[in-house]
Amino acid sequence: MKRPPGISENKMTQARQVVLTGLFAALAVLLSGIHFPIGPSKVFPFQHMVNAVAGVLIGPWYGALAALIAGVIRNAIGTGTIFAFPGGIPGAIVVGLAYRWAKRDWASLTEPLGTGVIGVGLVVLLLGPLMGKEYAFLLFFTAFMASSIPGAVIGYFLLKTLRKTKILEHRQIPGA
Repeated sequence: MKRPPGISENKMTQARQVVLTGLFAALAVLLSGIHFPIGPSKVFPFQHMVNAVAGVLIGPWYGALAALIAGVIRNAIGTGTIFAFPGGIPGAIVVGLAYRWAKRDWASLTEPLGTGVIGVGLVVLLLGPLMGKEYAFLLFFTAFMASSIPGAVIGYFLLKTLRKTKILEHRQIPGA
């Protein structure tokens, strides 16, 4: 894509990241119709797939922003729960940071660390006093991992497929 006169490459990269953030958020909302109830939460493996791919392709902060936007919209339209925030945002951040460090697609498989460790930790801090910390941890860890592990694996294979088809080769996507 040829950049317009007077627009720096840095501005084009930022614009692409903002556009991709919106696209990832929209994809997560679109796929939110596919979910499975487990305990008090809904299991959304495709949200975690989006987090895993976004963390690799647009980085930790834009990936987290996409998860935040998707969580807000999903809650507003009734397809999400409050657990979308502690479940999605840390997952995208961990993937993005792991990818910055390793520069390998397997970083997408770290999404359950953000969701299952950091996200569950946040939920237990908030709900543990009401539910009992051990019960809250077990309940949410099981639900979050049931969603994030399949989502991260799907995201990993999606990244591999995108690379094999050379869709990401043209460097139109900042982190590709």
